[in-house]
Amino acid sequence: MPAFELLQPASVADAQKLLEQYREDVWVLAGGLDSFDWLKDRIKKPKIVVDLSGIEELKSIRSMPDGIEIGAMATLTDIVNHPVIRAHYGLLSQAAELVASPQIRNQGTIGGNVSQDTRCWYYRAGWPCYRASGNICYADTPVGRNREHAILHADRCVAVNPSDTAPALIALDAKFVVLTPEGERVVDAEDYFVGPEIDITRLHILEPGDLLTTIRIPSARAGARYYFEKIRDRNVWDFPLLNVASAMVVSGGAIERIRIAVNGAAARPLRLKTAEDAVRGKPPNAETGEMAGKLAVQGAVPLQFNAYKIPLMRNLVKRSIAGVEEVAWAS
Repeated sequence: MPAFELLQPASVADAQKLLEQYREDVWVLAGGLDSFDWLKDRIKKPKIVVDLSGIEELKSIRSMPDGIEIGAMATLTDIVNHPVIRAHYGLLSQAAELVASPQIRNQGTIGGNVSQDTRCWYYRAGWPCYRASGNICYADTPVGRNREHAILHADRCVAVNPSDTAPALIALDAKFVVLTPEGERVVDAEDYFVGPEIDITRLHILEPGDLLTTIRIPSARAGARYYFEKIRDRNVWDFPLLNVASAMVVSGGAIERIRIAVNGAAARPLRLKTAEDAVRGKPPNAETGEMAGKLAVQGAVPLQFNAYKIPLMRNLVKRSIAGVEEVAWAS
């Protein structure tokens, strides 16, 4: 690894001071799984690494009167096993349990999972692509290897967001709490992520000096139904080719309200608002799901090797409506 100075704050306040002091020269270390890849390959060479592992307040999971609050350094295993999350916010525990392998979930954090960088092999290998301040997308060429890449909202870069927990958090209407030099900022989960049309160099809103501290999931109404499905080449380790998450409330045999999100289709997780609006008031059956799936892939543009993602996404969205099982939701 390239040489760097390792700083290990013991509190959020200390971490914030360090991030404000070093800004452009600092790298934030959460679980370390994404970070160590960058460092050992010598692609990223920060002068300062701020290790958050000693900040206990960032590891807590607390039930609140209006929901649950999850520290950004809570491990994925903690989330999978937490009784309140499993009982009332099971969509998140389902998504977290499908991340990589048990060993990685023991180390990986929820904050790291939603903030990790894209896994495009050209970019990760240090090729000078658009995302790395170059002037070409190597994946989007006649000879580019792009089987895992985007079919929607590509803008120069066709790399996708690799998070499994992100679509679940969007479907759960989670709020992300970000500590900035100007104070605390709370954003909707779907607004935490950005596409290349906004900033091609990152997948989230964090600026130098910012720190994701907490994820809050609000209490929802009883009678909701959750669905999560991840498609990958191998049943462990692999990042998603596509995944889908839905949270649906059914009343009188009709969909009263629903939130659907997918990932692996674009540079940011996508909330499917058009499909949500179209299915409201309709029965949660295969016909409704088929309609939603067709709406979800409108405008999709396949690359040379990923046309399979269009029917795959269409069917995942269909199953997120027609294939759900009723799960008790916190009131």
